[in-house]
Amino acid sequence: MSTGHTLPTAIIVMGVSGSGKSTVGLGLAKALGWDFRDGDSFHPSANVAKMRSGAPLTDDDRWPWLDAIGTHMAALERTGGHVVIACSALKRVYRDRLRASGARLRFVHLDGTFALIDARMRARRDHFMPASLLESQFATLESPAADENAVTVPIEEDPGAIVAAILARLAP
Repeated sequence: MSTGHTLPTAIIVMGVSGSGKSTVGLGLAKALGWDFRDGDSFHPSANVAKMRSGAPLTDDDRWPWLDAIGTHMAALERTGGHVVIACSALKRVYRDRLRASGARLRFVHLDGTFALIDARMRARRDHFMPASLLESQFATLESPAADENAVTVPIEEDPGAIVAAILARLAP
């Protein structure tokens, strides 16, 4: 895949917790030769503690987190860098906040059923987001609208097949 003008500075791999954002995002970054960042690393410690306790974040909790991601993308835009970021970006207003950074940005929505993602979350260990918050994530999720030019891919396949599907959809 060429790294010409058609590719964005940043690709946000979005979806509910447990949809595979980190795994797919890392695979996508490797395939593109780009950096990878987990959006969770931009959360202030108070947000992580809140999620660990089983409490969902409010919009007021999310704004500084989204702004930190936006600042990172804007800095890359200025220096010619590229990054794939795993970030839930569940609501359009959150995606709009990320777009406001000014960086050339594309969203990839990992789409799966509640049953599939719930089973995956219950099987994983050592993650701060408890499976009990999945219902609130699905309730919050606003799938990208057509005017957002997002790539939506189903998550039933293995991560390599999902990455290949994304690359095919991102190709100019």
